[in-house]
Amino acid sequence: MNQIKEAASDSTAFAAIVVAAGQGLRAGQRLPKQFANWRGKPLLRHSIERLIASGASPIIVVIPPDGEDIARQALSGLADLRFVPGGALRQQSVAAGLEALADDSPGKVLIHDAARPDLPVEVIEALLAALDRHDGVIPVLPVVDSLVITMGGMMWGTADRETVRRVQTPQAFRYGPILAAHRAAPADLGAGDDAQILQAAGGEIALVAGDERLKKITFAEDFSDGLPPLRVGSGYDVHRLAEGEELWLGGIRIPHTHGLAGHSDADVAIHAIVDALLGAVAEGDIGSHFPPSDPQWKGASSDRFLQHAVRLVAEAGYSVGNIDLTIICEAPKIGPHRSAIRSRLAGLLEVPEDRVSVKATTTERLGFTGREEGMAAQATATVVLG
Repeated sequence: MNQIKEAASDSTAFAAIVVAAGQGLRAGQRLPKQFANWRGKPLLRHSIERLIASGASPIIVVIPPDGEDIARQALSGLADLRFVPGGALRQQSVAAGLEALADDSPGKVLIHDAARPDLPVEVIEALLAALDRHDGVIPVLPVVDSLVITMGGMMWGTADRETVRRVQTPQAFRYGPILAAHRAAPADLGAGDDAQILQAAGGEIALVAGDERLKKITFAEDFSDGLPPLRVGSGYDVHRLAEGEELWLGGIRIPHTHGLAGHSDADVAIHAIVDALLGAVAEGDIGSHFPPSDPQWKGASSDRFLQHAVRLVAEAGYSVGNIDLTIICEAPKIGPHRSAIRSRLAGLLEVPEDRVSVKATTTERLGFTGREEGMAAQATATVVLG
């Protein structure tokens, strides 16, 4: 990210419009695709973070008319954003974004589709540099396959692939000409992008090299990114019981004659769940993230460990599906505390309570748990894509 900031520092100031007003129904997500998770965060957040790092200011985010709450949630913590309701057509949405910049009157503006999350800084730099000589610049890629023209489901003719290009976003413009072109454009122009609108107004459009990373996320399989739809992890942990220690289980303090001893608060239930979540996304174990040799974790609340594991699950592109936890001890009885433990764990995991199962068993007085020398816990976690 530092590289991006340094590269952007030499660029001329520019504003950006990110078009995120569509419904994205083909993507098969529960939410419009621009707000669905991709690689651990909402789709539109990826490109907006890259634009911010590259120096864009202000950034207009064009959203569905009733989408401000979900947009703010998806982009929480990001500064210098303005939300503008879009229209039924992309042309209307971009026009609304351009009008929202009228008081700023920036010299340059990049117009980008939220469905293209992986935005290379090199493309941004090339677009801005070309705007010093042109009113409009677009990133394009060559066509490698043969092309045919069809009619009635039959091949009608051929097209020369050397004369056509695949068009991507962001598209870059001098603000004055693109605003004037949109204001002059008829509502039924049927333009697929903003370069067509500027060209219809007599403007010339230059080309720069695009990037395959700028692939548009369109279908459900695009969200999978080659990842399995569901993954499973298991965890197991043990701590000894000792006098003078507090007993923490599943994030709550339980009155008892003995407590669990360990470098942190020794919450054996949470530790097992953390290992299960880390295992599900192949992120090692709790000791690799919070080594007992590190003094900063002495007496630390295990809540922090669980929240960290949930973040790693999200960064891997998954969300917590369900947790099945078994606590193994002779005493105290877990039944009276089961509801409180479920509620606390569900809050930390950011899932409904019905996705958290808490069970308890004894070893019939056998082994170290039977002798009440310690407690054990085992957990299974499932994580689901998206």
